[in-house]
Amino acid sequence: MNTSPSATRIEHDLLGERQVPAEAYYGIHTLRAIENFPISGTTIQSSPSLVTALACVKQACALANNELGELDDERTSAIVQACQDIRRGNYHDQFVVDVIQGGAGTSTNMNANEVIANRALEILGHGRGEYGFLHPLEHVNLSQSTNDVYPTAVKLALRFEIERLADAMEALRVDFAKKADEFTNVLKMGRTQLQDAVPMTLGQEFSTYAVMLEEDRERLREAALLIQEINLGATAIGTGINAPPEYAPLAAKYLAEISGIAFSTAKNLVEATQDAGAFVQLSGVLKRIAVKLSKICNDLRLLSSGPRAGFGEINLPAVQAGSSIMPGKVNPVIPEVVNQIAFEVIGNDITVSFAAEGGQMQLNAFEPIIAHNLFNSLVYLRQGCLTLAERCVRGITANEAHLRAMVANSIGLVTALNPYIGYENASAIAKEAHASGRGVAEIALEKGLLTQEQLDDILRPEVLTQPRYLAKNNK
Repeated sequence: MNTSPSATRIEHDLLGERQVPAEAYYGIHTLRAIENFPISGTTIQSSPSLVTALACVKQACALANNELGELDDERTSAIVQACQDIRRGNYHDQFVVDVIQGGAGTSTNMNANEVIANRALEILGHGRGEYGFLHPLEHVNLSQSTNDVYPTAVKLALRFEIERLADAMEALRVDFAKKADEFTNVLKMGRTQLQDAVPMTLGQEFSTYAVMLEEDRERLREAALLIQEINLGATAIGTGINAPPEYAPLAAKYLAEISGIAFSTAKNLVEATQDAGAFVQLSGVLKRIAVKLSKICNDLRLLSSGPRAGFGEINLPAVQAGSSIMPGKVNPVIPEVVNQIAFEVIGNDITVSFAAEGGQMQLNAFEPIIAHNLFNSLVYLRQGCLTLAERCVRGITANEAHLRAMVANSIGLVTALNPYIGYENASAIAKEAHASGRGVAEIALEKGLLTQEQLDDILRPEVLTQPRYLAKNNK
C-alpha cells in the first residue's frame, strides 16, 4: 500500500483524525462506515436510483436554503453543479458504504454530503478535504438531518423504480393479451382442483393473466401515491429544529421540480418521521404481484408439462438444454426463475414488516434494510416480467389437435349436457363414460337423451364457453 504523503489527506471528526485516500471524494465519516459495516459486500452505488435521489434531495435543499438566505450564491451554485454531475451518473463509484448499516441511514447521508462537498470544492477551485471553504455538514447538509433526507431520498428512488416495474408489467400484460387474441378460438378443457371442469378457450385462459397484471399495476399506482408524501424539513424528529419555518414546503417544491414527481409535505412531520407505513404498503403490493406472477408461472409449467407424459397443451420456447444426463430434455427455466423471484420477494416482505414494526419512538432505525429489500423486490420483479415476456410468453404455441381431442374425450363435457338431460342422467353418463373410456356425447346419443342436431348445437365452442339463455322448451 502506498503510504506517501500525497496518497492520503487528513480529516477529523468527533472521534479524532484519520487518513483518507487523497483521490477519494468521500471523507472520514464514510471511511468509518466502510470499516464498521462490512456486512453484505453490496454498496449503495449498486442502487443507482438511490444515489441519484440523494443528489436530487441535496440539490433541492441547497436551492431552498439559498432562496431563504441561508446559503450564499457561490456555494449554492457549486453544490447544485455537483448534484447535477451525480444525477448524470458521475461519481457513483464514490458511494461506498454498505447497504446494510446501523444508524438509520446516517452513513449513507454522510457519504452523500462528503462526495457532494468535495466535488463542489473542486468546482470552486479548492482541494478535496479543504472544508473551510465548503463543508459537508455546515453547507451541504444545511437545514437537514439524516432522518428527513434519507427517507425522502429512499421514497424518490422507490418512485423511480416503481415506474420501471410498471412499464415492465405493462409489456408483459401486452404480450399475454396478444396471446389471448391469438388463442381466441382454441377450445380446451378448464380445470378446477386439477380435475376436468368445463370447456373454455385457451384465449380466455391467457386473458386472465393480462387482467391480473393490469389489476396489480393499479395497486402499484395506489402505493406510489403514498410514497409521494415526504418529511423533508422535519430535521431530527419532525419538529423542524435548525430549519427556517418556510423551508419544508420550499424544499418539497424544488424536489418536485427537479424530479418531475409531485411530492407533498406530510401534515404531521413528527408522525411522518417515525412511520414506515408507506413502505409496508408498497411491500405488500410487491408481494401481491409476486404471488400472482408465480401462480401464472405455475400454470405455464403445468400446461406445458410433458411433452408426452404431461398436460402437453402448450409449448414454451426452448431456450437451453435441460439436463446433463437426459438427452433432449428441455425445462421451463424461465417460469422457474420467475417463481424463485417470487419466493425472494415474499421473504423480503417479511423483512420489511419486521423492520417497520421494530421502530421505536420518533425514528425507525431500520430503514436501510427496508430500502434494500424494497429495491431488490422492485428490480427483481421488473427483470422477471421482462424476461418472462421476451424469453417465454411471446414464443408460446398451442397444441390445438391435442386440446380438441381432450375436450371431445372429457367427462367434464357432461356439465354442458346437464341443463338438457338433468343431473341424474348426466351423472349416469359420466359414470359410464369413466368406466368405458367412451365420450359422453356418444353415450347421450346412444341412450336417446339428445339428438345429433341438439348435440351439435350444444357443443359448439361459442356455446360451451360463454353464458347462454336456456329456453324451457329446449329442455
